[in-house]
Amino acid sequence: MSKSLPKRPTKSAAKNKASAPHPSGGEELAIAKPSTRMAAILYDGMLILALLFLVGTVLTVIGTLLTMETGSESSQAQSLPTWYQNAIMTPSFILTLVGFYGLFWRRGGQTLGMQTWRLKTVNNNGHLLTWGQSFKRILAASIMPLIFGLIGSVIGGSRAILLTSAFLGFVFNYAFCLFNRRGLAVQDMLSNTITLKMPKTENEGLWRVIKNRKQGK
Repeated sequence: MSKSLPKRPTKSAAKNKASAPHPSGGEELAIAKPSTRMAAILYDGMLILALLFLVGTVLTVIGTLLTMETGSESSQAQSLPTWYQNAIMTPSFILTLVGFYGLFWRRGGQTLGMQTWRLKTVNNNGHLLTWGQSFKRILAASIMPLIFGLIGSVIGGSRAILLTSAFLGFVFNYAFCLFNRRGLAVQDMLSNTITLKMPKTENEGLWRVIKNRKQGK
């Protein structure tokens, strides 16, 4: 009895499908487009700014109490020591950023903004990221903004030019998707991770994962 062989996909169909990990059901997923990624980042950015503001406020109060003499008039206001800003506050901001993404990526592969746009970040094997992989991805995403920022500081030197150059480096990470054959961003390639656009049936979401875990206990 002859067996019917599966149809071979046409070249046009193969071009429209990106090489991406498969979900448990075997359905091939699409790599997220840069516009969708940026939209998710805008959602997450509001929460991240709130967290950084909270951390900065707490550290400022602690630093003021430990390193400075407080006065009762505005003319007595002082700035925190440079060593405190560089050795305490800056690392704390970085750890906050790593903790935010690392926690969400490890638990469900989705931040709140990514869940809204049905995005999921996994490694090239389709598994959730480890803390090391999360840190590597964040570090990879910071390389181009750092390079662009250094170029801006050499060209102009002002803070406005520095911040604008760093922002252009951030945008370059995602503009790179338009020129990459697979549609990968810079951080995808450097960290061996990938951000996928999930089908509606596969987008279980972080809150549903947590709810199911609670019900299973």
